[in-house]
Amino acid sequence: MIVTIMVKAALLIFMYMNLVFVIAHTRKDSSAADIAWGLGFILIAYFTLLKNGLFLPRQLLLTSMITIWGIRLSAHIFVRNLSKEKDQRYKRWRQAWGKYVFLRTFLQVFMLQGLLLLIIAYPIALINMSAAGDLYWFDIFGFLIWLTGLFFECIGDWQLYQFLKIPSNRCKILTTGIWRYTRHPNYFGEVLMWWGIFFITLPVPYGWTAIISPITLTYLLLFVSGIPLTEKLFEGNASYETYKKQTSRFFPWFPKSL
Repeated sequence: MIVTIMVKAALLIFMYMNLVFVIAHTRKDSSAADIAWGLGFILIAYFTLLKNGLFLPRQLLLTSMITIWGIRLSAHIFVRNLSKEKDQRYKRWRQAWGKYVFLRTFLQVFMLQGLLLLIIAYPIALINMSAAGDLYWFDIFGFLIWLTGLFFECIGDWQLYQFLKIPSNRCKILTTGIWRYTRHPNYFGEVLMWWGIFFITLPVPYGWTAIISPITLTYLLLFVSGIPLTEKLFEGNASYETYKKQTSRFFPWFPKSL
């Protein structure tokens, strides 16, 4: 059953990402992919919930969690994008890809993101398509981990947004608040949330296979797209180099004194 539902979810996400690509191409702004990220998980959550139709406690808990996270994240990115220029990553890629920009944007941004979305959303399908819906201590433990991650992501995003609203801060580095203890509180929170979801998946049959979700996301944010791309933007910035020496890269910890 899970294989069948994942194939159907893949077709759904394929159509969804095609629609987002058309909108992005029309506007010549690929950052629509970032806004679509959280909403894509909500789409899978409600598709699988309604497909099974049992509406058990674990399913309702997880779907509510995904809804809260997905709407908050997409709304945050949408509002953030209103007040700044186009994302520099996409701008550089459009220039570098030249005459192949249409095909490479479609494949390397939208289709690749759709594939990653599907892999990370795997535990959602496992839970929502299962008949095991009673809540146990695994669920409580996982929910508390998820809630802690949501706190870090929300506070980190909010503090950065408030900091950048002040024009004089545009060329400065945020080193206060939660950013004093980790250089990437939002990424730390994101990873923590998906490990929390993994624990909620464990009581479900074959729930252990859902470990592919947090491992994939953790690897991407730590070594591929998240932290490496963000820190590359600040290469050569003296203030950021000092900040790096004082502040933990990922896990929150007390800053070092220089």
